[in-house]
Amino acid sequence: MNGGVAGPREPIDAGGYPVFVAAGLRHVLPFIHELAPAHHYAIITDSHVGPLYANEVRGALSRAAKGSVHTIQAGESFKSRESWLTLTDELFAAGCTRDTTIVALGGGVVGDLAGFVAATFMRGVPVVQIPTSLLAMIDASVGGKTGVDTPAGKNLVGAFHPPAMVIADVDVLGSLPDAHRRAGLAEAIKHGIICDTAYLARIDSELPRILVGKPETMIELVTRSVEIKADVVKKDPREHGIRKTLNFGHTIGHAIEHVSGLALLHGECVAIGMVYEADIAERMGVAEKGTTDTIRDVLTRAGLPTQRPGDMEPDVILAATRLDKKARAGRVEYALPTRVGAMAEADGHWSLPVDDDVVREALR
Repeated sequence: MNGGVAGPREPIDAGGYPVFVAAGLRHVLPFIHELAPAHHYAIITDSHVGPLYANEVRGALSRAAKGSVHTIQAGESFKSRESWLTLTDELFAAGCTRDTTIVALGGGVVGDLAGFVAATFMRGVPVVQIPTSLLAMIDASVGGKTGVDTPAGKNLVGAFHPPAMVIADVDVLGSLPDAHRRAGLAEAIKHGIICDTAYLARIDSELPRILVGKPETMIELVTRSVEIKADVVKKDPREHGIRKTLNFGHTIGHAIEHVSGLALLHGECVAIGMVYEADIAERMGVAEKGTTDTIRDVLTRAGLPTQRPGDMEPDVILAATRLDKKARAGRVEYALPTRVGAMAEADGHWSLPVDDDVVREALR
């Protein structure tokens, strides 16, 4: 428990709550008792992360309050209403009341699920996000979206419930499988594509250090991505306008993820989705020619997939896009780039309806 802490000490303002990014933060859990005071800290984790870090985190928290650990099976399929029910029953059994703070210790699945538990338990208790995957650090833990999946699609039941704080310890990224580090990188690449060409170029040039998880490089990567997402979310907390740009790659990405039966990682599906959605933007005359090639090239160098699995038919993917939360009146809306570094906007709308024929042609 006496590990050193390295990296930026000043938190990022995510719009009402701080995000701490450094190496070794799990040893000190900065200001958690001040920003999220509780009589009981209930740690929600999964079967992969729990054995690595749950006792360490519980030990740090138990100096000031009671603590308990609640573990779900790892995997997207366990981000479900059934897991939500099991966890809430466990919290009651552990004696949790309104003076409880939920601690989400894990990747995006744990963060989304634990956040939804916190949003609904006793009509809402605080949640502290301690993300342990790259994707969770730069995306899922920031913004206040919580939820669970249903057979009809991803994240269709949920609530906005911002965390009391986010603690991103980049040291834990060293234990990630290579595929998961690459998958998380897809969201960072997305941040560069939607609004920061210099950041995208820096990611591209730093890929060798990013892919081995160099702490100093990861601090810079996570910090900049959190800054970008937090800035967008502060402007549009409930996703009525510019926050929709963060959905770039996700309409087709979520559809592919659904059709795959969750066999593909979320970041892998987003990478594929970004290529197809950029292609759609070019076909519609929304994006500059060459935008798709630029995006595909960066993703390829990052070792991410850029096309649908060969056995996944375009019409099946197209049908799955209708399950997306962004569908309106039977038409699916897409966040589309105009070029690398800028997204399309029309009369205050940051997503555009796209005809099925255009999507079908792109997917072919």
